[in-house]
Amino acid sequence: MSLSSTPQAGIPASGALRLPSSGGLVDRLDRPMRDLRISVTDRCNFRCVYCMPKEIFGRDYTFLDRDELLSFEEIERVARVAAAHGVRKLRLTGGEPLLRRGIEDLIARLAALRTPEGDRLELALTTNGSALAVKAQALKDAGLDRLTVSVDTLDDELFQRMNDVRFPVARVLDGVDAAAAVGLGPIKVNMVVKRGLNDHEVETMAARFKGTPYTLRFIEYMDVGTSNGWSLDEVVPSSEIISRIDTLFPLEPVSPSAVGETAKRWRYRDGSGEIGVISSVTNAFCGTCNRARISTEGRLFTCLFATEGHDLRALLRGGADDAELATAMASIWGARDDRYSEERAALTPALRAARPRIEMSYIGG
Repeated sequence: MSLSSTPQAGIPASGALRLPSSGGLVDRLDRPMRDLRISVTDRCNFRCVYCMPKEIFGRDYTFLDRDELLSFEEIERVARVAAAHGVRKLRLTGGEPLLRRGIEDLIARLAALRTPEGDRLELALTTNGSALAVKAQALKDAGLDRLTVSVDTLDDELFQRMNDVRFPVARVLDGVDAAAAVGLGPIKVNMVVKRGLNDHEVETMAARFKGTPYTLRFIEYMDVGTSNGWSLDEVVPSSEIISRIDTLFPLEPVSPSAVGETAKRWRYRDGSGEIGVISSVTNAFCGTCNRARISTEGRLFTCLFATEGHDLRALLRGGADDAELATAMASIWGARDDRYSEERAALTPALRAARPRIEMSYIGG
């Protein structure tokens, strides 16, 4: 397959693309593209204060029309081309991906894809868990491998205040158990920790999930988008979280399971499971980041903190063949030099605030 053609609008020229012997793509910092995260909807039934606050995403907010979204056929095609060039893991995100009608059909399409070596891709999904109790069996039957569920607190009053739609935490936890019962796993539970809001729940969350089949991960509150009013003062460093848990339940570090893993792993010394911390603010992992993101309407982003994306939908709907689509993706990834989390500390608050950012509900987490 040729990887040189006339550049498309908004897509960098191919230049001297570098392809390792594996057939995968590498960027300017020698990072391969291995993980593709696909946002299947910009809609969500929660209005979490750190992602889609109700004062911005209210009743009058205009979401994308259905014909603006990538179709399942288009998503499958992008994923197939990506798999031919090094991607080995797909993650469906949103918004809330379980709101996308027929999501099981998309999962079945993606589960049927194979690498050039004939292997299945790892297929995961991130959800708020609100529909898991109903959807778990269908997701498993369609071919989903793994789940990540967001649970920011066990305090029901606080949980409902944080999601701002009065959805009880017990229903999310029931969904997690339902997913485990049908064999989806391993299941990860994500907690975004915001100082002054839910940071007092760190130890409670650790105690609740210690000794269970679920891996709890603590995520530093990040400056994604412009609607969450992010302040560095509200970030609880992962080092503080580990120290607090270690005081109650002694921990020891665990080696990464794969290159580019976002979470630093720690296990309980008594053998009762492990936790993870994602430290994109205080301990950036840009140097090993191998993740690309496709937005809901088909723009390819090379960083969660990117200021702009590249329009693949125009290619998909403009008659481009797979070789031309591969050329575009190779050109975009080959020009990539993103490392915003490493550069954040050098930016003044004014510069951080002035920097254009994409909302997490649009690009996916």
